[in-house]
Amino acid sequence: MWALAIGAYALATWALVLGLAAGWGAMSFRLFYWLGAIVNIPILAAGSVFLVLGPIAGRRFAYGVGIWSVLGAIATWLAPLKGSTATDGIPEGKELFDFIIEVGGVSVPGPRVFAAFAGGVATLIIVGAAGYSVVKFWRSNRRLAIGNLLIVLGTLAAASGGSLTALGEAAGFAVALLIGAVLLWVGYRVAAGSRRRVAEPVSSELTRGD
Repeated sequence: MWALAIGAYALATWALVLGLAAGWGAMSFRLFYWLGAIVNIPILAAGSVFLVLGPIAGRRFAYGVGIWSVLGAIATWLAPLKGSTATDGIPEGKELFDFIIEVGGVSVPGPRVFAAFAGGVATLIIVGAAGYSVVKFWRSNRRLAIGNLLIVLGTLAAASGGSLTALGEAAGFAVALLIGAVLLWVGYRVAAGSRRRVAEPVSSELTRGD
């Protein structure tokens, strides 16, 4: 799941590069917004659920993330743009999308609603899972705890880029993406290595109550 999240992160970053280098279009902005604001963080959260709670809870959460991603894609591609994507920096979702959109005469949540929940709820799950692993497994499986902590820092670094975008700092946003990508990848490698070194999954420790 983390590898899939890093793939979504990479595609969103390339959409950003395309928009900044060749000029933003509706398609490049929608792709950037969908993968970066709606899809990426929930997939990271699914990876944390797999790691901390085990495969059963992880699969259930991943199915939910899949449905969420499809619904978010539909909302992102059907939502009308309120203005032009032409800008020297990075377009802001709040300037181009409404919270509620009309589809076939029915009011449905717009892409900004999906982005708000993805950024808020999924980030809390990642932070909560990492905090739990740091406290619970610092002595028994320190690599797991450190890896999960690095993933949290990477998530927060990427999320901080949104604040820089709101301030008009496109260069700062790019730096935040770079730092986030490095931390996410290192955290993934460290935490994944911890699973190969133990004889049983983390979920078994939760079941025993060790």
